[in-house]
Amino acid sequence: MVIDPVARRTDGESVRIAKDVLCAGAGAKICLPEGPEEFAQALARRGRRHPVVVGDDRALLRAVSLLHRERELAGVPLSMVPVGPPETVALSRALGVPTDAVAAARTVLDGGERPMDLLTDDSDGIVLGGLRIPCGDGAGGLPGYAAYGAPGEPAVHGATGGVAGYPGRAAAPGGAGADAADPGHRAWWKPAARTARTALSLLATPAAGGGRRGRVPAQRLRLRIEADGALLVDLDRPVRGVSVVPGAGDGGDGTDDPAGRPGGLAEVVVHWPGEERPIRVRARAVTVSGADFHYRADALVGGPVRTRTWTVQPGAWRLRLPRQE
Repeated sequence: MVIDPVARRTDGESVRIAKDVLCAGAGAKICLPEGPEEFAQALARRGRRHPVVVGDDRALLRAVSLLHRERELAGVPLSMVPVGPPETVALSRALGVPTDAVAAARTVLDGGERPMDLLTDDSDGIVLGGLRIPCGDGAGGLPGYAAYGAPGEPAVHGATGGVAGYPGRAAAPGGAGADAADPGHRAWWKPAARTARTALSLLATPAAGGGRRGRVPAQRLRLRIEADGALLVDLDRPVRGVSVVPGAGDGGDGTDDPAGRPGGLAEVVVHWPGEERPIRVRARAVTVSGADFHYRADALVGGPVRTRTWTVQPGAWRLRLPRQE
């Protein structure tokens, strides 16, 4: 059991509850890393034990990224006990992990392993739940975890660098991609933290009845977007944004199932600046090109890049989730 330092600082009571439940139900080795190097060492020294991550979404992403970098992800089932404010565990919730400490710990003991899709990009970065462009601006912060048009809560970020959970430390390689470090992250309790209202307004879709949510004018991005080699939009037509979510199956609209569920395809949604209906397609590979752009991949920001391709990796990792009745 690897307990992230952010979890210990922000919600020690939930951490204690998770430890008590897990230690009562199974033999557990508890690791308390103080930095990214110790986190990586704890994961590498797991032996035959199944790793359990106690922390927020960034702790989960760190664990998955390390296993992916070592090419061990497919053979190591992961368990997650989300600890943190709601906006910091939104990815875990979207993947289907209970956010209550007791329920999550019992899922570790009694749940079942399920294969999950993810996206890999051409820089060896990974995306578990979804990515979106634009990622938000420096003044307005970053959007909460949710695809365009899906309900979500704003994430809180600030203006200083460092690795999430380890203030003052530089980002280490092997995260969710070489250029996916979040230079705008700051621990949520810092007084200078800002909300993401502006970015969330930019991402809001038309409200029911034709009205629009938010007062910020829609951005106009010049992007070339291809899905499985088919051109969806070219540079001559501006877009408001694009989102890509892995785990879309061959049928249905993909909105009722948790993100990442195995389907072998990703749902690609292209939004226009006006009220025009967005384009929705399913594809195995998506390429976005244009002038230097940033993107939000789960809880991290990547870029600037001029072109990037994301490819679905079906069933590339396993996550312990509540058993389906």
